[in-house]
Amino acid sequence: MPPTLKPVITFSEKKDLSAAQLVRLFHQAPWATHRTIEDAKEMLRHTDVALCAWDGDLLVGFGRVLTDFVYRATIWDVIVDKAYQKQGIGTAVVQRILDHPRLKKIELFWLCTRRPGFYERLGFSSQEQTGMVWSRSKQARTE
Repeated sequence: MPPTLKPVITFSEKKDLSAAQLVRLFHQAPWATHRTIEDAKEMLRHTDVALCAWDGDLLVGFGRVLTDFVYRATIWDVIVDKAYQKQGIGTAVVQRILDHPRLKKIELFWLCTRRPGFYERLGFSSQEQTGMVWSRSKQARTE
């Protein structure tokens, strides 16, 4: 039996990627199953930095940043194709964001997550965090 070949993953900064490929990834995550191609196109237009992981022409990882390029940046939508998880792709996407030349001046990177352990291993801390969230869907229920 031949050995299983590990895919060669390449990384790029790309905001004009296929929204359909991105939505295919999103639909693998419970927090993003409702996302549409049209909404993903709009989101990408307003994203400051987008990092992609590729296996050939297949998008297998993604993360994006909203920022002022000086003081603050927020990391959003870090996701890896289920078939490619546990190979260091998510770590590589986040590390490429943190090391990105256009983000070198950023004092604080923020993110929201339901999986803090992954990010804590990369040096993120919840000890210093303060924050509040306003939810449109929750507000609609109270009216």
